[in-house]
Amino acid sequence: MGQTVTERGAEPSAPAAPSAGPASPGPAAGPKPSPRRGRYARGAVTGEPARNQEPARGQEPVRSQEAPRGQEPPRGQEPVRSQEPARGQEPPRGQEREAVRTPAAHAAGDALLALDPAYRSAFTAAPLAMAVVAPDGLVVGANATLARLLGAPRPDTLAGRVAADLVDLAADPRTWQAYREVLRGRQAVLRCTRRLKHPDGHSLWAQVTVTPLTGSEQGVLLSVADISARRELQARLRHLQMHDPVTRLPNRSLFFERLTTALETALTSDVGTGRVGLCYLDLDGFKAINDTLGHRVGDRLLAAVAERLTRCADEAGFNRTGAPLVARLGGDEFALLVEDSSGTEQLADLAEAVLTALQAPFDLSGQRLSVSASIGVVERHAEGTTATGLMQAADTTLYWAKADGKSRWTLFDPERNAHRMTRQALVSTLRPGIEREEFVLQYQPLVGMSDGRVRGVEALVRWDHPQFGMLSPNRFVGLAEEDGSIVPLGRWILRTACRQARRWQLDHPGEPPLFVSVNVAVRQVWDSDLVSDVARILAECELDPGLLQLELTESALMGSAGRPIKALQALSDMGVRIAIDDFGTGYSNLAYLSRLPVSVLKLDGSFVRGFQYEDGAGAGAAGESGRSAPNAADEVIVEAMVQLAHRLGLSVTAEGVETAAQAARLRRIGCDTGQGWLYSRPVAPDDIVTLLTQDAPVL
Repeated sequence: MGQTVTERGAEPSAPAAPSAGPASPGPAAGPKPSPRRGRYARGAVTGEPARNQEPARGQEPVRSQEAPRGQEPPRGQEPVRSQEPARGQEPPRGQEREAVRTPAAHAAGDALLALDPAYRSAFTAAPLAMAVVAPDGLVVGANATLARLLGAPRPDTLAGRVAADLVDLAADPRTWQAYREVLRGRQAVLRCTRRLKHPDGHSLWAQVTVTPLTGSEQGVLLSVADISARRELQARLRHLQMHDPVTRLPNRSLFFERLTTALETALTSDVGTGRVGLCYLDLDGFKAINDTLGHRVGDRLLAAVAERLTRCADEAGFNRTGAPLVARLGGDEFALLVEDSSGTEQLADLAEAVLTALQAPFDLSGQRLSVSASIGVVERHAEGTTATGLMQAADTTLYWAKADGKSRWTLFDPERNAHRMTRQALVSTLRPGIEREEFVLQYQPLVGMSDGRVRGVEALVRWDHPQFGMLSPNRFVGLAEEDGSIVPLGRWILRTACRQARRWQLDHPGEPPLFVSVNVAVRQVWDSDLVSDVARILAECELDPGLLQLELTESALMGSAGRPIKALQALSDMGVRIAIDDFGTGYSNLAYLSRLPVSVLKLDGSFVRGFQYEDGAGAGAAGESGRSAPNAADEVIVEAMVQLAHRLGLSVTAEGVETAAQAARLRRIGCDTGQGWLYSRPVAPDDIVTLLTQDAPVL
């Protein structure tokens, strides 16, 4: 990149005049002409007689060697041709130019010599390196500062040199073209930065400025400023800006810069695999060390971890073109970037090496500390990958590694990530979906085991998502509980279900009114005034409180105390029925049954599945169908729970009833109501009307 300052050629001397005879004794030149005031005589520069000056005595005037205009040269003598290029014509790039004094150079030289002595003295003694360049690109004159900067012995040795070669303006096509435009007067100014090589071997950074001379003068002014100190300061500041002060590793900014460059290189280069890999790690338990032992110990631990990671990277890159880049991204997060990776196996080996290196305890001034790491590993083709996308995948994989138990590495799984992306899409559209009323209610009948008549219905919410279609509750209810949107969603479900129950009651006054059962999350009790909401909705819908049943899961209800219990007691006092859903799968703390305001126990369907066959046909049918044989203990457990509930004054509903055999055995045990596909799947409100008005029992 640097340009060694070399001489392109010397200014040719004037041709000798033919002598008419032997030279007369005495000095060879006449008296020295006195220059005009404020100007230098032309002959003082060119060696020719000054204009209107006679030659010295005994000296023949210099005559042109060219034939007169229109006269052919003598036979056998070649005509003398001018060595100057045409006006405005530049020599080809890379071709040695002879330092010939062209008319343009003469004009520029005249302009320089015509300067007032004060201006010329300022030019000569200026601390800024400068040179006057003729339109043909040759240096006419330079000051001492430029000579010292370029390592020239004297300023006059630069005269006649090609200015573009002195400051390396032909290094790139754009700068060269701009420089030629300035020489031709088509561009006002050129500024660029060049790295020049001094004859003594050191390099320097220079800011080069080329501006046209003002007035009637021809040529340009070339100025060169040494900015090496400024560049060095900028480099030091950039290093501080791009490196972590604790570990001395590249920081997040430099890491993303290198990652972006690696992706671009992998796409454009014909050499290599075109792949890139990343190990994104987080220290397990570092926060506890930082909080208990202080930030000073934490910083020393981070520095020690950085040393081990750097050692692992150096060992991994020993037999390869380059070692992975190790960076600290912030806090206790580090990253190892593998450019031109060979596949997931290479990244897996690197992750294993990192985990092994971090297993040994750290000795920090007598304190032995142990720390592990969770690592997310991503390796893929650079095509179609962005730096942000790669980091998102690595961050997701790191989260998986921590969720899977920590102190391990996990490889990115596109299918698992697609599930996560879907989950995130549902979270982001959940609240807007409630506002847009994208949710609908379906109802599943609760049938009396003794007569097969519909006694009530359970309201089950569905999400008619514009992108993913109809979604069941297990796809979004958990998300709604996490972000709190279960409160407005539950309020909407409660109001809609009560309105529908009241409408059935008004439309079919001759039928026994159906009660409606609504699921309630424990967060609804904590984050809202559930008692007030229920009372207001019942009043709006003019629905009897005895026709509303609220279901809470056993795990949520048994693990609650204080406000939830008080709220349930207030609802029970209001006349609302309270049911424990999925009973038998949670805490099963029977002591709570005597203290909670519970009206109904809903047995989980896992118990009912053991009632698949009638007595004597179980083993054979199970063997033929390939299904597991019924468990006799399930019937014993269910019978005991039914008897216990009845002794406590509670009714029992069996969930998951799918066959007539199950219904028959539950009926014999004494179960009150059943719910399942044997009777009906969750259906729209109009289908419930059909079940309600039919003469025959559901089963």
